[in-house]
Amino acid sequence: MEPSHTHIRAYISGRVQGVGYRFSTAREAKRLGIVGWVRNLPDGRVEAAFEGTRQQIEGMLGWCHRGPKGAMVENVTIENRAHQRYRGFEIRR
Repeated sequence: MEPSHTHIRAYISGRVQGVGYRFSTAREAKRLGIVGWVRNLPDGRVEAAFEGTRQQIEGMLGWCHRGPKGAMVENVTIENRAHQRYRGFEIRR
């Protein structure tokens, strides 16, 4: 993976379950060319792994702070992670 690629884990809190957040995240990630996954957590947050260029990740995080219509994002926490070399973007259950 080239040095300009980044892998982060994002934890999104607020009203983010039951509003299509995972499906919208997957659509936006694919539009931006990001690979990784997204899933709901039992505590009501959404967790996502994003891998792409810094510019792609910045665009994705900007979107995560807004979310889809109906979402009310309160916080986005980010952790840097080691590259995983995902092949696409998936919604995990």
